[in-house]
Amino acid sequence: MCYFDCLHDMGDPVGALTHARNTLSGDGSVMLVEPYAHDDLAENLNPVGRMYYAASTVLCTPSSLAQPVALGLGAQAGEARLAAVAAEAGFGRFRRATETPFNLVLEARA
Repeated sequence: MCYFDCLHDMGDPVGALTHARNTLSGDGSVMLVEPYAHDDLAENLNPVGRMYYAASTVLCTPSSLAQPVALGLGAQAGEARLAAVAAEAGFGRFRRATETPFNLVLEARA
């Protein structure tokens, strides 16, 4: 199962990943492609990070907050926050599969 640049826009990303985990076969995995964000604010203060913060302010966060649960991850959630969401959804293994200057590609497995 794959989520492309959307988990951070969901009001209930934990619920979405819980549904994915419950749908997968025992050895299945979820691939998350999310905006490249560091866990520390200072590390995101670069041209790409600034662009993502701007987009998050006007699009990602308001979209999430307008939905049920309204978790509001935003486009700068960072790998640690996304790992916490996956763990809360019941995934026991989480790793960065690869990255680009613009995206993190993450894998969650039961």
